[in-house]
Amino acid sequence: MAMAVWGMRHSSFVIRQFVVPLMPFFKITLAYDGAEFCGWQAQPGRRTVQGEFERAWRQITGEAVSVRAAGRTDSGVHAVGQVVSVESATHIAPPALVLALNAKLPADVAVRAAEYAPDGFHATHDAQRKRYRYLIYNDARRPVFLRRQAWHLPTPLDVAAMHRAGQHLEGTHDFSSFQSTGSQRECTIRTIFEVEARRHEAGQDDRQFDAPQALVTVDVEGDGFLYNMVRSIVGTLVEVGPLLRVEY
Repeated sequence: MAMAVWGMRHSSFVIRQFVVPLMPFFKITLAYDGAEFCGWQAQPGRRTVQGEFERAWRQITGEAVSVRAAGRTDSGVHAVGQVVSVESATHIAPPALVLALNAKLPADVAVRAAEYAPDGFHATHDAQRKRYRYLIYNDARRPVFLRRQAWHLPTPLDVAAMHRAGQHLEGTHDFSSFQSTGSQRECTIRTIFEVEARRHEAGQDDRQFDAPQALVTVDVEGDGFLYNMVRSIVGTLVEVGPLLRVEY
């Protein structure tokens, strides 16, 4: 699907109190602008979020670590709550780690929080919920200040119909028809907890928009997603109703 997207992901975990071990695990929460990255996962010769984070960690601690993320965001997808796990022998306390990492990371990546995690904490396997948000600017005029975050659709959308259609995707289903080709996942069963489509409510801080009501958000929360699954869900929802027909 050819579109500019704003994918904001959150992941939820339950972290209990415990005694810090000699080789502690860390839970790090990141935010990043994915526009200039080739996704999360490290790739030789390509700029990735994982690569930048591991480089910064190595500069601070001298350790070559392989971090685990709650989810591997694709190229162009942003994050406000990406959770990663790191096993490290460093004695740097979490508050100091936040400052040190932010001093080494590039401007489009930031550490929002750091804390000790239980022994064996694995951000990928221990994630309980993941949440994506897509922004759609539904107006004939281009959204200058959202051009790297929102999908510009000039044709009117039936957002109420999109929301109703999304309710049918909630629950546990086989989502194989919503994954892109090339995926190697054997199990395509996933549970969707919520799909919500709604128009943005105008507020005092909306003067940068020509039409504040044109901003549409689509939130999808589930226990996990297939390759490009959320992107395909959003593309399907905008085709619902008589107000829009999108060609891919």
